[in-house]
Amino acid sequence: MSERFNITWIGGGIHGGAVAHAGVAAGYSVCVLERFSSVAQGTSSRSSKLIHGSLRYLETLRFGLVRECLQERARLLRNAPELVRLSPFHIPVYRHNRCSAWKIDNGLALYVLLGRLKRECRYSMVPSLRR
Repeated sequence: MSERFNITWIGGGIHGGAVAHAGVAAGYSVCVLERFSSVAQGTSSRSSKLIHGSLRYLETLRFGLVRECLQERARLLRNAPELVRLSPFHIPVYRHNRCSAWKIDNGLALYVLLGRLKRECRYSMVPSLRR
């Protein structure tokens, strides 16, 4: 086999996948070399693969980064629905939390605005089980 490629990348983890995707999208022929029998079988496969909208960056006021992560997540949901899915998160709020309930609620409202009110950025509150 003496095929020629415009781009050859060693490692089929997250970076190899991104390079391959960008190369093919730009019209190049791409070869990804992976030592395992399956792409992302190595180190990358042992991580959570959490594709987040960077909610945690709101606390440090990194609004541009939050918006960028939300846009990337939306792109992945659109381009690879078989690989990416939304999962609900539950954030428990207790009286002794570092962040109060109103602060978390306001942060989530801002998150929705930064996500341009898209359905996958919305949230809801579950009533307390305490009486």
